[in-house]
Amino acid sequence: MTTTTLAALVPLLPFLGAAAGLLLGRSAPGFVRPLAVLPTLASLVLAVLVAARQGGGRAVDAVTELTPTGSVPVELALHIDGFAALVAILVGTVATCVQIYSTGYLRDDPRYASYAALVSLFTSAMFLVVYSGDLMVLLVGWEIMGICSYFLVGHYWETPEARAASLKAFLVTKLGDVPFLIGLLALATEAGSFRITRILGAVADGSLDHPTLIALLLLAGVAGKSAQFPLHTWLPDAMAGPTPVSALIHAATMVAAGVYFVARLLPLFEASQAAMVVLAVMAAVTMVGSALAALAQDDIKRVLAYSTIGQLGYLTGALATGDRGAAVFHLLSHGAFKALLFLAAGVVIHAAGTNSLAAMSRMRGLRERVPDAYWTMTVALLALAAIPPFSGFFSKESVLGAAEHVATGHTEHAPGAAGWTVLVAALITALLTAAYATRLWLLAFRGRGAEAPDHGRQPVVMNAVLWVLALPSLALGGLAFRLLPDWFDGHDLTPTLTTSVLGTGVALVGGIVTYAAWRHTSALADRTPLGAVAAHPEGDAAQVEAEAIAAHRPAYGDLASAPDPSDPGRLLLGPLHRHAAVGFHLDAVYTTLFVRPVRASASLVRFLDREVVDTYVRAAGALPRLLGAAVRRAQTGNVQTYVSALLAGTVVLAVAAVLVATGA
Repeated sequence: MTTTTLAALVPLLPFLGAAAGLLLGRSAPGFVRPLAVLPTLASLVLAVLVAARQGGGRAVDAVTELTPTGSVPVELALHIDGFAALVAILVGTVATCVQIYSTGYLRDDPRYASYAALVSLFTSAMFLVVYSGDLMVLLVGWEIMGICSYFLVGHYWETPEARAASLKAFLVTKLGDVPFLIGLLALATEAGSFRITRILGAVADGSLDHPTLIALLLLAGVAGKSAQFPLHTWLPDAMAGPTPVSALIHAATMVAAGVYFVARLLPLFEASQAAMVVLAVMAAVTMVGSALAALAQDDIKRVLAYSTIGQLGYLTGALATGDRGAAVFHLLSHGAFKALLFLAAGVVIHAAGTNSLAAMSRMRGLRERVPDAYWTMTVALLALAAIPPFSGFFSKESVLGAAEHVATGHTEHAPGAAGWTVLVAALITALLTAAYATRLWLLAFRGRGAEAPDHGRQPVVMNAVLWVLALPSLALGGLAFRLLPDWFDGHDLTPTLTTSVLGTGVALVGGIVTYAAWRHTSALADRTPLGAVAAHPEGDAAQVEAEAIAAHRPAYGDLASAPDPSDPGRLLLGPLHRHAAVGFHLDAVYTTLFVRPVRASASLVRFLDREVVDTYVRAAGALPRLLGAAVRRAQTGNVQTYVSALLAGTVVLAVAAVLVATGA
């Protein structure tokens, strides 16, 4: 079987699994789980075979024209280079783990069949984006992922949060997709093709007349899909969906698609220094802002959501320095440990018994109850904080090294301003990342909140998946920077001394300061009534809790709803905490600038339609109705009335005739 055939089967198998799952979900429920897991697992195996055959060498290209368009042709094309081969393995690995994990996490969910089918379709669409060599075919996978995210984020549609989150995710990403589509059409018009290889050839020849405009239009779509400032606000709200969906979206699909798209067309963006500076500023604001917001969140999944936004900022920052090798390296590393973080968080939430009890301030005694999640999440958090020798250290260091290389003027792929912007923001974010990772670990596993009911041991498949993902989170970085350069155009990924010391140093400072703040707040909490309840639950809780409620504002109805008094985030952020907790009010800004004007315009249109247009319509119908009523009253059925009317009419006509004759 040829490499091209194997590559075509990779997105096809999960698509067929999704179709079969939707058709047989109710009539043959016993086939639902095999149809969810086996096609995705088979696609992973085929993706590994494709990567082995491609071997990091010359790209595999195949093309078939779909239909003549009369202008720019649309072609079913494959373009598989080292980047595509490795990203496809990441997608297959995470999707397979999510499907296996979901068999335990959603084992009692009545809508599991449709959920599993949509996850398979989601996976198929991402495979299509990764392997596609034609931008219009890529756009098909791009949009299918948007539809799947709408349904999967809204899986718990009974709750208003899930319904609002799914609608918000769809609308915000579509807001970016409109200029993205315009940019694709403009790019194809100037390059004369949708084929990626031909577009890159046109860029190399200098055939594009408006590279800056096209690049900025495309960046709007990338910002929406990859949750970059200012179109990132949908991602934290998307946590209302099932936790395995969050792992899939954050680690290997959807948000990775935008970054991967820029990596594919990086020479186009490098053709415009303005676009590279915009990309660098977008990455810097995204990194720092999301890290501050993560430090203020109480919901464990929202912390991880803002963490994803920040780590994607690292990826776009690496691309802004012209180093797609560093970007894709961190994409692979981040995909492993972020999937592990979300799935471990799912175990924690599962232990609490409901998706709504994800608040870290309500957690207590989880270290002993979920030991698998505790140890694997510790590994993932160390990778997230970029502590050596975990995978995140090597991949994040490659981003810092690329930024330092540009800042010191050792490359012409990007302006020096972009390098300095990314380097400074990345170091600040490294400090904040270690801080919120340490805070999450302390509050989740050493928290002082009210202990949730014990719902028993978690399903074996859920814990097994955690350990599978812990392996690359621990070992991927150390192996990858030696093995991956051949796959990444020969780019050296070896850590450099300066950025390694800086990155690790600020991370250690962030973790140590956060731990010290936690110890300080814990000591203070022990001297407060609320802290006494948490520290000594065997005491007279009712009396002490009453004192705590009276002493704290806003008043808390019960202990379970009170915040953890030992939360170091409030101490570290100070007056910035309340702003960071709501994402720096960006949703409120959007509401003022867009939502309210649109609603006001809609109200005006409704008023004009009802009070003006409908008035004319009603009047047009009322006049014939009045005339009809007058004529109807004349039809009495009385012969004498008719004769009298006839005589009266005759007299009127006679008088009129006399008057006319006299006047003549």
